[in-house]
This record gives sequence, structure tokens and C-alpha cells, in this order.
Amino acid sequence: MKEELLKKLSDSVVNMDEEGAVEYSKQAVEEKLDSYTAIDKGLSHGMERAGKLFDEEEYFVPELIICSDAMNAGIAVLKPHLKQESVREKHRGVIGVIEGDTHDIGKNLVKIMLESAGFEIVDLGRDVPPGVFVDKAVETGAELILLSSLMTTTMDNMEEVVRILKKTGIRSQFKVIVGGGPISQAFADRIGADGYGKNANEAVRLCRSLVAAEGAGAEV
Repeated sequence: MKEELLKKLSDSVVNMDEEGAVEYSKQAVEEKLDSYTAIDKGLSHGMERAGKLFDEEEYFVPELIICSDAMNAGIAVLKPHLKQESVREKHRGVIGVIEGDTHDIGKNLVKIMLESAGFEIVDLGRDVPPGVFVDKAVETGAELILLSSLMTTTMDNMEEVVRILKKTGIRSQFKVIVGGGPISQAFADRIGADGYGKNANEAVRLCRSLVAAEGAGAEV
């Protein structure tokens, strides 16, 4: 019964069925299924599947957003029933499109997927100056700084973020991840970033590995 219910939760997200996500989440509560398991192995699992469908070009941005809505509707039902030991501090990141660029579809997808994976993400929006990334990361206690761009003319501004971190002596406090159409691993290496995410799923895997390497105890 447990595995069947987890599958229904996962399927409801993939199928963009918000009502189903709520119904099965309520069922999970009634049947005393651990709420964290229901979120992690059910709803979040479904969002991971939706992300893969996006990578395979079977789903597009509107579908991913509706899947995210279904997942969040289910989480709203389950969250009040989380056991205290399951409620851990989330890893936090700031994300935005670097100054000079306003293309934010990729940034929005990475944000959705990271939030579905349990990260707390502060979205700075588009056309964000390098200094704002640093200031907001410090202000919010973020561990990750995620920079997006689709224009080659703005790539130098990504490097400026790393320069500011080094200049102010706080480079080691943050993991810097870059991504976007013209970005590559070679570029990430050249500017001293900690990693490059080719797509939303890879960005999530990279963020998981980076915070895990830090040995922090937060749940992602």
C-alpha cells in the first residue's frame, strides 16, 4: 500500500493533477504514512520525472510550472504533519540572470527544480548587477550563488561576481554555479566558478553534490 500510494503521489505531479496530489496527500496523512517520505519519495520524485521529460522535450515550460503547482499543493497538505526530526534547515541559494540579460526561462526552471529538491532559493530576477548577487548571498546566509545568462556579451559580468567574492575575502563561503546557452565547463573553470549546469536537472545534481561535499547536515 505504501509503494502504491507513493506512486500515485508521483504520478499526480507528472500528470499535472493538482486535485489528485491533494487527495493522495490527504490519504497519506490518514494512513499515517511518514509525511517526509510522502514528499521526498512521492511528490518530489514526480517533479524529478517531470524534469526528465522536459530534458527529453516531451514537456515544456508551461507543463513544468503546472507540475510544480501540483507538487506544492500536496506539500501544503503534508507539511503540518512532518515529524520534528524531519524539519531541518534547508540549504539556501540566490539565483538570477546576470546584468545585461533579461532571458529568464532557464533561470526559472532551475529555481523550480531546486525548490522541488528541497532547497530554499531567493530569486533576484533579471538584469542583476554582480554586486547584488554578493550582497544578497551574504544577507540571506546563502551557500550557493547561481548565475544565468543567454548572451555572450554578459558573460564577463559572471566573472565579476567571483572577483568581488575574492576581493572581499569571502570566496570560500559560497559555491558559484553558472549556466545558460553560451556557458560551458571550460568557461566555468576559467572564471573560477565551482561548477556548470548544462540544464536544470544537472544543476540540481551539482548543487546536491556541492552542499554534500561541505558536509552540512541540512536536508536536500
